[in-house]
This record gives sequence, structure tokens and C-alpha cells, in this order.
Amino acid sequence: MMPFNVSEQSTIGVEWEIALVDPATRELSSRAPEVLTALKEHHPQLLVPGKTQPHITGEFLDNTVELVTGICRTPAEASDQLREAASVLKEVTDSLGLGFFSAGTHPFSRALEQPVADKDRYQRVLDRSQFWGKRQIIYGVHVHTGVDSRDKALPVLNGLTNFYPHLLALSASSPFWESEDTGFASHRAQLFQQLPTSGLPFIFETWEDYESYLDDLLATGVIDEPSENRWDVRPVPGYGTVEMRAYDGLASVRDIAALTAFTQCLVEWFSRQLDAGGRVEPLHPWHAQENKWRAARYGTEAIIIMNNRNEERLVTEDVLGLLDKLEPVARDLGSSAELADVERMCREGAGYQRQRRVAAEHQGDLRAVVDDLVAQAQEL
Repeated sequence: MMPFNVSEQSTIGVEWEIALVDPATRELSSRAPEVLTALKEHHPQLLVPGKTQPHITGEFLDNTVELVTGICRTPAEASDQLREAASVLKEVTDSLGLGFFSAGTHPFSRALEQPVADKDRYQRVLDRSQFWGKRQIIYGVHVHTGVDSRDKALPVLNGLTNFYPHLLALSASSPFWESEDTGFASHRAQLFQQLPTSGLPFIFETWEDYESYLDDLLATGVIDEPSENRWDVRPVPGYGTVEMRAYDGLASVRDIAALTAFTQCLVEWFSRQLDAGGRVEPLHPWHAQENKWRAARYGTEAIIIMNNRNEERLVTEDVLGLLDKLEPVARDLGSSAELADVERMCREGAGYQRQRRVAAEHQGDLRAVVDDLVAQAQEL
């Protein structure tokens, strides 16, 4: 049996992956070890994970650091922690002559020039996945939301999968890859699903069925430990959370707060349905797969499949309708202001649209896109 360490319902934790760049060339800079060393010397408290405070850690690539909050009750609290960590990061990167940003991909740096961190778990990924592992030059945001019962974990996972295209479309920020416009809103989503065990989750009726699945992966050597099951939405038994991993890297703390509120409110909404004896009906797998592709390709202009009756709707129209349904939940959670900000994101457009607009305004010069992303990340 795999214990599920239940959490206080709808508490949250956020992970924000940050890319380091050279301000002169705007290329990725693989100097995360230097950044972490400087933090150890001057801000050692930010290298220690804690329940109530943020910390900064390394990631898969040597050009990446990750800002991680403690356990928070509201998106505002999580935002404050991210700003605190980002402010210290800016102090350190400024002293080292570096900049930083967050988006699903870097617009033009070459993937094969980016070294992977010298850790066994990352080197195993690289060794096994080869061509695709060498191209995981991607950045995202992950949001953990607590659930107060193991029996809720899989239904909540199914519910979040239903709304995966909404979250991906609003966060999509990776139209460019190695100087080419891919035609996709989120090229990151297409890249990440090439790794073993990545992609959309399967549907299980019981926790025991899920445990049996993990046992099979372990027994056949697909994974060495449960965290290597890298679904886009997954339960995290050790934390007592369901983790939403749909988002491309979001450029600003404000946008992170908005989508964190959206996710938190969805989880609470599902939880209340389950407490009332209801059921969260999962989309057919073929609908969920098609929705993911549409959101990755078309972003906020995607027409998504809403239910198993094959009804369809523009994703941003469905988002706006959902905001009205979720507002009472947000009011109870203290998330109303951040949830309301999702409407701004629908109106202004997602990151991929801003990147293309900036590129067009600068005659296709993608260095201007990087400059704009750096400026957004440092609006603290």
C-alpha cells in the first residue's frame, strides 16, 4: 500500500522554473551552479525547503533554477513568497552579470548546447530518452493543491484533466524554437510528452488500481521510484496533493497568481461535489488527448470539446463562464482578486501572442522577445 499523506483541503504550493540568460547575447547561460553557490554564501536559508517559506533549487538543466513556495493558503501568500525568492535571485544574478526569465521555451538558443545538471536522476533521463531528452529545453509552472482524503485524489485528477486545455491555453508561451516559429502556441507541451511516462494521466477507478499501475512500472524498470511518473496531472502521495503540470512557464508572478487561483478553485469545486455525494465525470481519453493538442496548437483560439456529448466551445468563452461558477468558491478561499485576474488574461491574450507581437514589432528580432520576458519576470 502507498500511503497518501492527506493535506488540509485546497492549500497550495507553487514551483516556478526560471531560465538564466546572458544580458548581452540574450542566450541561455548555464551558470546555475554559480547562482546556487552565491545563494549558499549569502542567503543559505533560501536553499532549505520549508513548510512555511520559499526556497530555490537547481533543476534538470544547468541554465535553470526553480523557485518553490512553502505551503500556502492563498494565491496572494504564494505570490508574496515567489516575489521574495525572485527578489533575492535578482540580487544574486545582478552581481553575476546575469538575467532571468520564464517562458515555455527560449526563443532561439540551441538545445544541444545546453548541459544537463550532473545528477544521477537527470543523467538517467538523458540516457534513456536520448534524442528527446537532449531537447528538453523547456520551462513550466507546477501547482500543488492539497486534498483531505486519498479517495478524492483520483477524481480530482480526472476533473483537472478535463480543464487541462483551459490552463494550457492561458499559459501557452512557447511559439518559438531555435529561432523558428513552430506554429504552435505551446511547443513545450509537444516536447515534454516525448519523455517516458509523460503526457496525460490514465483513468483509474480506485487507488488500488493506481498503485498496481505504479507497481507494474517499478517491476518492469520503467521507473525507479514513483516521482518518475511524470504525468501532466498527477497525485503526489508524499505531499497529499494533486499536482497540475500543464502550464508553460509564466512570465510574471501576477499571471502565476491568477492561474494558481483558477486551479485551487477547481480543486475545491471538485472536492465539494465529492463531499456532497457527487461524481466527477472524466472526459473520454480521446477527447482529452484532442483537447491537449488543440490547446497546444491554437492556444486561446482553440475550440475545445467540453463533455462526452461532443459539445464544443471556444476555450476562452468557457473560461469566462467558469469564473462565474467559481467565484463563490474563490470568495471562501480568499482567492477572488486573483481569480478575477484570469479575465484579464483572456482579454489581453497569452504569452505566445505577446511574444509574436514583440517579435513583429522588432522586425523578427527575437532578442527583443527575451528582453521583454526578462522585464516581466522582474516586475516584482
